Amino acid sequence: MRSTLRTVAITFLSVFLLSSCATSPTGRSQLLLYSSQELSVMGAQAFDGMKTQLKVTEGGQQNSYVNCVAGFITRQVPQSVFAGQWEVVVFDDEQVNAFALPGGKIGVYTGLLKVATNQHQLAAVIGHEVGHVIAEHGNERMSQGTLIQIGTEATRQIINANEVAYSQPIMAAIGLGLQVGVQLPFSRTHESEADLIGLDLMASSGFDPQQAVSLWQNMEKASGGRQQPEFLSTHPAPQTRIKDLQANMQPAMALYKASTERPRCNP
Repeated sequence: MRSTLRTVAITFLSVFLLSSCATSPTGRSQLLLYSSQELSVMGAQAFDGMKTQLKVTEGGQQNSYVNCVAGFITRQVPQSVFAGQWEVVVFDDEQVNAFALPGGKIGVYTGLLKVATNQHQLAAVIGHEVGHVIAEHGNERMSQGTLIQIGTEATRQIINANEVAYSQPIMAAIGLGLQVGVQLPFSRTHESEADLIGLDLMASSGFDPQQAVSLWQNMEKASGGRQQPEFLSTHPAPQTRIKDLQANMQPAMALYKASTERPRCNP
């Protein structure tokens, strides 16, 4: 039994200690198994699917407003990330959310515009979402999921081959451990990283980075305090995000003051 569990541990260790092949914009090592082209194709397919499932807002002031803010943000995106024309769509939906996908796709839900109350706060959200694309978080999560699937299946085969007692509870415990110990922390790391990338993006675009703090104060109010404990959540708690943003505000303000842009996007 002991030797079997040692083999299990070595299997997982081998899977998760594979050499990283990339570095994120904040200097964090990443393992990326998919090409940018593959991710762009998947992003375009997912975006097209959403446009058939949700009501798209065409024309009008809301559409012009969101496109105005997104236009200033995307001009700061390195050409190596995406060199084409970004497609920005406003979805008529009460979700307080937005997203960006590889291949130059941005979606904003109308519900977000009730919480992000000015152009600066909307820029904080769009900058955050574009930050995920710049840092290739989608690629990293898919790569992580692939490794977890390989490692879990290898462990299952080892346990079954050695007729380990209580194999089902062991596999269930491993699954929970991976979720809480690996996947959720990775998701929170991605969110925090995107916050900081987004802060720099909005500041360089001429949006007031201090409004990112106001945004998360609004988000906290909108949630009504209904949130999971941070260690069981894919996102950091609002207060954690606010603290991290404030800690990085000085360099962001320097970018803001140095920017020649001063957007006037009217809701």
